Parts: sequence; structure tokens; C-alpha cells
Amino acid sequence: MMHDPQTVAWLDQEDARLAQLIRAHRWAVQYVGEGDDADEPRFGYTIGLSGLGHPELVVVGLSPEDTHGILEGVAGVVADGRDLVAGELLAFPDRPDGLVVEELPNPGEVVLGANRFYERPAEYSVPAYQLAWAHRDGLFPWDEGYARGPGFQPRPGTWHA
Repeated sequence: MMHDPQTVAWLDQEDARLAQLIRAHRWAVQYVGEGDDADEPRFGYTIGLSGLGHPELVVVGLSPEDTHGILEGVAGVVADGRDLVAGELLAFPDRPDGLVVEELPNPGEVVLGANRFYERPAEYSVPAYQLAWAHRDGLFPWDEGYARGPGFQPRPGTWHA
């Protein structure tokens, strides 16, 4: 438990800022850069869709700009009343190969900010979907010949924050 007054004050300010963002826009995007461990991917996720009765959305392995763009676009569709379903292929003009909605089996290890916002412990995490994207060569992570390395996206449940 944190008792450092500076840290507590900073977290309180961040919580208030996040609540204000979600009140104004219905959701916010949290981006997490690569950690100290080279095996930890960069990723982003929504905070606020759970309040609309929908799983949060996660995108792994892309730049902050691309991650934000995808999450804003898909979250907007959800906020307008569309419920996504695991296994579904989403088509957007700027993503001709589409995005595939996948169940994220370990959201308590990934959407830490959403759980903090909703005051949920990891073991009772808000649900989340991981949005899989096609690599530059048009292959998805499950396709034969998909190249692993920098800029790849790990499979749902095989990584954590």
C-alpha cells in the first residue's frame, strides 16, 4: 500500500483527470511504452468502455499514434451502440486488412489503469478484447510465415503489463 504523500497526491490528480476525460468523451486511451524487460511489448487500451457495458479494447505492438487511432475509431463504434464479438473481423477504410477481435484471457495483468478506475482487483478485472492487426506483409499473428521480432504482436494471454 502506498503511503508516500507525494505519490498519493499525484495519483489523486491523475484519477481526477481521467474521470474528467471519461465524462467528457465516454472513454480514454492509456498507452504503455516498452518496459525495462525487452520482452514486454508496447500497448494501449481503453478505459471507460466497461462503464458502457462493453469490454475494454487493447492494441499491442504499435506506435502511440497508430494505437490511439485504432482505439479511438473502434471505441467510437462501441460508444455508438455496437457490441463487438470475439472472432469478428472489423473493416475500416484506413485498415484494409481489418482488425480481428480476440478475447483477452488475462485482463487483470494488462488493463491496470481500467481496473484502478473501476476499483477492481486484478482477479476480478474488467473484461477486455485484444484487437489483432495484420502486419505490413498482410499476415496476422496466427498465419504461417508471420515474422516475429520488433513490432510484432504477441498472442492474447501470452504477455502482460
